[in-house]
Amino acid sequence: MKRRELDSRLLILVTLALVAFGLVMVYSATSAAAAVGGKDPSYYLKRQGIYAALGIVLMMVAQRWDYRRLRTLAPLLIGGSLFLLVAVLAIGPAVNGARRWISIGPAVFQPSELAKLALAVWAAAYLSRRPAPRDLRELWRPVGALASVFCVLLILEPDMGTAIALTVMLLGMLVVAGTPGRTLVAAVAIAGALGTIAIWLEPYRRARFFAFLDPWHDAQGTGFQIVQAMIGMGSGGFLGVGLGQGIQKIFYLPEAHTDMMLANIGEELGLLGVAAVIVAYALFAYAGFDIALRCRDPFGKRLATGLTVLVCGQAAVNMLAVMGAAPLTGIPLPFVSYGGSSLVVLLAGVGILLNIAHRGGTAAASVPDRSRRDGRARPARARSGGRAQGKRRPRDVRRVAGSRGSAARS
Repeated sequence: MKRRELDSRLLILVTLALVAFGLVMVYSATSAAAAVGGKDPSYYLKRQGIYAALGIVLMMVAQRWDYRRLRTLAPLLIGGSLFLLVAVLAIGPAVNGARRWISIGPAVFQPSELAKLALAVWAAAYLSRRPAPRDLRELWRPVGALASVFCVLLILEPDMGTAIALTVMLLGMLVVAGTPGRTLVAAVAIAGALGTIAIWLEPYRRARFFAFLDPWHDAQGTGFQIVQAMIGMGSGGFLGVGLGQGIQKIFYLPEAHTDMMLANIGEELGLLGVAAVIVAYALFAYAGFDIALRCRDPFGKRLATGLTVLVCGQAAVNMLAVMGAAPLTGIPLPFVSYGGSSLVVLLAGVGILLNIAHRGGTAAASVPDRSRRDGRARPARARSGGRAQGKRRPRDVRRVAGSRGSAARS
């Protein structure tokens, strides 16, 4: 079996396993509370199943559609994402004080999920046809400026978790593109300072940050979610209390089916279940980065890196937050947590990764074309009238020596 086929099969296996596991855990996290409240226990399961089926169809379509066509669609994706991010602030319904969703009949769409994919495609297209930014000025124009516009719109929703995910994704793509480490460190420092200001200016973000520092100080208030997540993770032991037998999800652990899904897994399946989830994301990272490493197309290499970092970066941030090692950001667990927009977009991203695995290895090498002012690359091929290099003839040696001599005399 070829290496790329192994990566593709591993990626498909891990992704579908996480999606199936997520359906089981979504039902486990929501059915008991719904039954107690007199509602349909399978309501969330049905909706998640529909989104999973739609996402798998998109994954199959993206796997067969040439990913290189996305390069030409990058400006359209960016424009559409910016329009939707502005529209959701104006017409989106307020849910828990945030405007993040657009309702289209019975369906609910979250524009920030499309923004992740759009920015990944655009950044990959831009970084593949231009040299990597060497300093902060080059990084700012236009990558940093566009990323800042996205982050400002997301923070206004407010959705700082997605802004963090976008920043981590771009950081991974810039590393692969060849941006110097000192430039990346300076950019991360600036982004961290701006993020700290954004946290301090918003009371609920400030409360979450202080709750992260000492959740037991206000265990019944701002620290309630973190404390309940810790109780759930700790009460599971090694093997857990049993699938569907957890009690934290019943009016104790807020958002047990979305942000806090890992705490529910820890309580019901124990350390073994949490370790299995971590191994699954590690295998996803291995397959995704190996696809990026073996891709010969610069656009595909950067896009594969961005999509892999997007999935695994979100998983890492979510796990750290649930375990109390990072502040709560509202980032769900990819493929596992309840959320239709996230599931559909991420499955479409996996389809693009699979397409890169099959087509990126055979992509034609390209070389810079100095005759073009736009700096784009052209396919590498022999010059017109050129022939394969063969055995050098004596008169060729004399001609070279004579040219050097005449150059010396001049």
